[in-house]
Amino acid sequence: MMKKVLFTLVLLTAVLFSGCGYQFGSIAHPQLESIAVAPVINDTIFYNASAMLRGLIAERVTVDGSLKLKDARSADCIIYARITDVNYQATDSEKLPDGKDAFMPGEWRCEVKVEYSVVLPGRAKPLVSKKVANGSAMFTNGNDLETSRQSGMRMALFSAAKNVVSGIVEGW
Repeated sequence: MMKKVLFTLVLLTAVLFSGCGYQFGSIAHPQLESIAVAPVINDTIFYNASAMLRGLIAERVTVDGSLKLKDARSADCIIYARITDVNYQATDSEKLPDGKDAFMPGEWRCEVKVEYSVVLPGRAKPLVSKKVANGSAMFTNGNDLETSRQSGMRMALFSAAKNVVSGIVEGW
């Protein structure tokens, strides 16, 4: 009796998972195993954005695990990215300590726009043509506004980096 129940459970599990169309593991292009991240171009006035984005894309590739991160000489393909816009917007205002109304933003939103493409070394036509990934983050004023802005930009670039990597890995 126990063997019949166990056999039925195994058979039922096999039937459920075989016909659903689900795939375990990576859904990246099957012929690509590794990827490199080229130096990022920064078309904005905000310093360190290109270095931040390159590091965050590399981190997201590593965390995703679908492709191995390698240098440009030995990788199957290379990500080229360009930061085209970084925008800060105040989302609220506060009162001055004496209770008077004033425009003193306490919360900000940072939005970034990144163009990216993927190229196979030695080929003229890109594997993934130019696409756009956006990222955004909310942050509050700290003791130092510039440090808070840098932190907000890093969070927005992290969001954009996630979108870049998922666009490459899942965009087939």
